[in-house]
Amino acid sequence: MTILPGDPTCLGATARDGGVNFALYSAAATDVELCLFDADGQQTHRLKMPAQHADVWHGFVPNIAAGQRYGYRVHGPWAPDAGHWFNPSKLLIDPYARALSGNVTWHPALFASNASQPALFYSVDSAPYIPRGIVTDAVIAVSSRPLRQWQDTVICETNVRGYTMRHPDLSDTERGRFAGLSNARIIDRLRALGITAIELLPVHAFVDEQFLTEKHLANAWGYNTLNFFSPMNRYAGHAPREEFRSMVQSLHDANIEVILDVVYNHTAEGGRGGPNLTFRGIDNLTYYRVMPDQPGVYINDTGTGNTMNADNEIVQSLVVDSLRYWARDMGVDGFRFDLAPILGREFTGYDREHALLHKISTDTVLRHCKLIAEPWDIGPGGYQLGNFPPSWSEWNDRYRDTLRQYWRGDDRQAPALARRVHGSADIFESGGRQPRASINFITSHDGFTLRDVVSYSRPHNLANGEDNRDGHQHNFSDNHGAEGDTDDAAILAVRARQQRNLLATLAFSQGTPMLLAGDEISHSQAGNNNAYAQDNDISWIQWDRADQQLEQDVATLLALRRETPLLRQSRYRHGENTNARALRSIEWLAPSGEELHGLDWHHTRAMTLLLCDTDDLPEAPHAAVALMMNPTETALSFTLPVVADSGKWHIAYHSTVSPLTLAERTVQLPDKAIALLRWH
Repeated sequence: MTILPGDPTCLGATARDGGVNFALYSAAATDVELCLFDADGQQTHRLKMPAQHADVWHGFVPNIAAGQRYGYRVHGPWAPDAGHWFNPSKLLIDPYARALSGNVTWHPALFASNASQPALFYSVDSAPYIPRGIVTDAVIAVSSRPLRQWQDTVICETNVRGYTMRHPDLSDTERGRFAGLSNARIIDRLRALGITAIELLPVHAFVDEQFLTEKHLANAWGYNTLNFFSPMNRYAGHAPREEFRSMVQSLHDANIEVILDVVYNHTAEGGRGGPNLTFRGIDNLTYYRVMPDQPGVYINDTGTGNTMNADNEIVQSLVVDSLRYWARDMGVDGFRFDLAPILGREFTGYDREHALLHKISTDTVLRHCKLIAEPWDIGPGGYQLGNFPPSWSEWNDRYRDTLRQYWRGDDRQAPALARRVHGSADIFESGGRQPRASINFITSHDGFTLRDVVSYSRPHNLANGEDNRDGHQHNFSDNHGAEGDTDDAAILAVRARQQRNLLATLAFSQGTPMLLAGDEISHSQAGNNNAYAQDNDISWIQWDRADQQLEQDVATLLALRRETPLLRQSRYRHGENTNARALRSIEWLAPSGEELHGLDWHHTRAMTLLLCDTDDLPEAPHAAVALMMNPTETALSFTLPVVADSGKWHIAYHSTVSPLTLAERTVQLPDKAIALLRWH
């Protein structure tokens, strides 16, 4: 078979001109071989790349086309202590492969060195145990998309398999797959709930960790990326890329955006003892961050063994090219970046002006995308909440922790709760950002579900096989009198009310709300707060056990948010005067109706948030809204002021089972309860 010099300008495998162009970057390689495989996985050709330009090895093979399987063998120095792990007996995946055939099968051959003698070159061929890249055709870029405004956005975080595996309306061919999320009944349910964006846990091709497979477990979340361009085969039938695009189109047709959780901070190759699957064997020192004076030692700011080298321009291009591909060709509307400070790390620490963050923020293809940071990693100075570029939003864990503590009844939480419900201006506003920067959440994939937050006081993670030592230990949860399941009616009643209190606070806070899928139907993981390894009934949503009344309540809460612009404002308000008597646009009141001042904040627990209409909200149908919150063990009387010459207060929502009575401007609010009132 002939191989010609080809074109170095387009990395990856590109079908064109009656053949396929291949291009691979490696600054330290001495030779690169392109290996072609048939559909049965047998190697048919081993071709030396004929040309190199600016560290890109390239070649053009005539008379092959889309569907061709391929991989690389890369030659270079064997010097692990110097950071070089070249071993041509290891078949390597193209970092730019758009699709993969097969899965990683754990075997000693995947490792470049002998496990018992780490410095010893291990020459067993890894090809039988590693996926091949698949050459793909170009696709038409997605042009039609919802483009929701941030203040109108409600996010639902979910997992492809977890959401669909037990849904009764799906066929066996849809369960656990992108096709399941394309199903009209699934989409109708999301729309009825009030969801405007679905945030999917990683769908990039990933690997089940070796230690999990040895325990007969599987990676349920996907934070172990193998390739940044290929969809996960497990989530599809025969055509992952096409099925993903079809899912996106179906959601777009329903005016629902698609946000991907992406993991550009580390890869599945792990630390020094990990396998040669792709980057390590292609050019380890380009792709991974190592100690400056010990290139054989990885920097581990991710806790996974390796850290991507965001300072390197090749890595920056890889990340941006991947994002552009998923946004333009696959139709994605936004990205949530796992351990996002890694993308802004230099050797001196995190820098919000880092070149990679700047490239992502200013890219012309990505300018329509929603960019969300998980603003922490485990490296030095890794907690960076509030310190991302102006166009980004961030997961706000201080919101999560404050709401849990406040409704649990902890002392001195009122001032913090007020700041969080206000949109966390204390965190974001000084950086020139607005409330939408705060992604407000009570629960996420990582931790207890909402039902478990109010049902367990400690984690129950024995199923993970780590002797219950894993998972968050500071959960700010409360079992309300019994650990886990109970038949006690009084305990069940307070748990039900607490779920509604937390959900209502989330729906009525300034900022961008994110709901964990399953919380709306009271899904439980039996107290497991780290279900990353539970790709089974522990993490799969059990739709047949749905709390339908809670689901209806969540739909009501989100509808109230949607109908009430005062609850989803686009800018921070700090008590500006309104046209309604002498009231300001935002006030915090004691149950008596008096405004809270100074030392009042140190003694109060129950309080009312009063929001009044202003001239720049002419579309607001209500002159004011009042959010009453009583986390105490005692029923309290709440009094509200008159806010306009005409109209009166009306109860729009409350978390109690019994009806509330509004007498004039006074409401008797039971213990551990919340209520929303609107003036009209």
